[in-house]
Amino acid sequence: MHTIWKGSISFGLVNIPVKLYAATEDKDVKLRNLHSKCHTPIQYEKKCPNCDEAVGNDDIVKGYEYVKGKFVILEEDELKQLKQELEDKAVEIIDFVNLDEIDPIYFNRSYFIGPGENGAKAYSLLREALLKSGKIGVAEMTIRSKQQLAVLRVYQNTIVMETIHYPDEVRKASDVPSVPEKTDLGEKELDTAIMLIDQLTTSFNPESYKDDYREALLNLIQKKAGKNEGKTPADAPRENVVDLMSALQASIDKSKEKPAAKEPAAKTKKKPEAGKKTKTARKKA
Repeated sequence: MHTIWKGSISFGLVNIPVKLYAATEDKDVKLRNLHSKCHTPIQYEKKCPNCDEAVGNDDIVKGYEYVKGKFVILEEDELKQLKQELEDKAVEIIDFVNLDEIDPIYFNRSYFIGPGENGAKAYSLLREALLKSGKIGVAEMTIRSKQQLAVLRVYQNTIVMETIHYPDEVRKASDVPSVPEKTDLGEKELDTAIMLIDQLTTSFNPESYKDDYREALLNLIQKKAGKNEGKTPADAPRENVVDLMSALQASIDKSKEKPAAKEPAAKTKKKPEAGKKTKTARKKA
């Protein structure tokens, strides 16, 4: 795994040198935009519409539009100084809470945390303390020039850091239009819906789910490439497609692996008592 950040975790007087690794990756099939006439990849140049001229990186400054058409210009030195003041290479745990107290809407991105040099023992201490207490740590840190709120928890014997949104970054659910406050539902309709939920209830197994669109797209690409329908830009050398085909086939084979069978759910369940609310688990895998 590629290390994307080095620093430390601190809580109280304990300081743990750590390394950060991306825990997830996007598996999207990336498609290029080509010129339909010659099948050459399209380039997007930076151009000023006011001056009608191409702009290089040295001619670009950062600005914030505080009212329509008016900008506050921020110099690179100002941004660099601000970044240095905030980024002290430390993940500071400020609170410990229960995981089910945080709604999944707050979660953003996951990172694996591994111990740095001479940090194995302190790393193990934090991991075991989190496990035995059943708590997760709420921390603040700065990564990639942005201050982040994050939680630390244990996942398969490894400490995971998950960045979470600040409260003002989560939009209000009350702003969603046309959401009914209350609707009169027949008891039979509700019982039938609950019965259907019971019949479809099973243990969560991530391997049971796959991206059908990505598999179909890879199959289509492989089929067209196998029929020599590949297009080469004019005057460009034709490259061997063996490696591409191997990669495509490997992706397709992997996506076709049979998932583990789901455990059958009970078809009947006692009707909930009147006025008794069901508890919804909000655990994040």
